[in-house]
Amino acid sequence: MDLVQKTLAGDAQALARLITMIERETPETPEIMKELYPSTGRAYSIGITGPPGAGKSTLVDKLTSLLRKKGLTVGIVAVDPTSPFSGGAVLGDRIRMQQHYLDEGVFIRSMATRGSLGGLPKTARNVIKLFDAFGKDIVLVETVGVGQTELDILEAVDTVVVVLVPEAGDTIQTMKAGLLEIADVLAVNKADRPGADYLVCELEAMLNQGSRRSEWKPPVLTAQAVNDIGIEEMYQAINEHRDLLQRTEQLEEKRQQRRRKELTETIEHRIVSKLWSLIQEDGEFAHHLKRVDDGEIDPYSAYSNIISDRKLVKAWLEKVGEEL
Repeated sequence: MDLVQKTLAGDAQALARLITMIERETPETPEIMKELYPSTGRAYSIGITGPPGAGKSTLVDKLTSLLRKKGLTVGIVAVDPTSPFSGGAVLGDRIRMQQHYLDEGVFIRSMATRGSLGGLPKTARNVIKLFDAFGKDIVLVETVGVGQTELDILEAVDTVVVVLVPEAGDTIQTMKAGLLEIADVLAVNKADRPGADYLVCELEAMLNQGSRRSEWKPPVLTAQAVNDIGIEEMYQAINEHRDLLQRTEQLEEKRQQRRRKELTETIEHRIVSKLWSLIQEDGEFAHHLKRVDDGEIDPYSAYSNIISDRKLVKAWLEKVGEEL
């Protein structure tokens, strides 16, 4: 595909068009990813996540500036809330990162969550691969504001930075089972506010009591991103985590797990989508659906009736096999 070749040659406009196609999940998506795959695996990906209002966008902005000063190229996946009117991203992050627009070493792409509850749209992982194939050294992925169970970022990047603010101190206990446990680096942003020291102590106590079986203990750092304070220390911590992953071969293991999960999810998504499409066109299914609609039978009984019809199920599966 011409767009793929142009992207691999460093054409930013071609990259932007490919990202749009990937976001829309056009029929060309599998072929695009197939052609790009041999050129992936070189970029290092960093996730920036945390609750709304933690200053994630400002932190990404300052971290990008630091990376550029070190001569590294950067791709940014900035996930914004979905617009209720257009279905696209509310471009808050792009507004906050205006200083990088004219920098050819930085490419920023805002993405809408599009109904995803995990902080990342489903297509974000492929966009990360596009940046990788394009030749970016670092890919920063900023999630939309997330809570306890929205942990998609863990399965998309190499290092996860969880950003909190002093006001989060009272909610730490409710977050322990989720967001905080995926952190490779913990950053208390807006550390000039009251309660920052207390939150740092609480986080460190939590980590000391935790059950992590790993050589890596997440450092708890403080920052004032708006004043460019603590960014260098954060970058050093990310590098230390990266070095450990590479030294212990955990980085390749994490990436293998991601590839394996992507394969199973792709198979599941394509088979279920095709099967559901065929089922909806089937007259027998329409009969059961009407009975459920009319309240004649409950959905569980309808399911049992459908699945017990072996010939019907076999016919559906055979059709799926023919069309895949």
